[in-house]
Amino acid sequence: MTGDVINLRQRRKAKGRAERKAEADRNAAAHGLPKHATRLARAREEKARLALDGHRLDPPGDSPDEDG
Repeated sequence: MTGDVINLRQRRKAKGRAERKAEADRNAAAHGLPKHATRLARAREEKARLALDGHRLDPPGDSPDEDG
């Protein structure tokens, strides 16, 4: 009867961590993100969009400032 030696304390703690993680995932799915996290994500997306738009090169004659 040769088998692998396991530490029961470590197994018990790992099982507890897995159960707490599963519960946290269920709660996150049920309640979504906090308001501040949603606002932060939206602000970061807006900043990235503005940075990208700031580097846009418009074809000549498309802007109303030019006398094309």
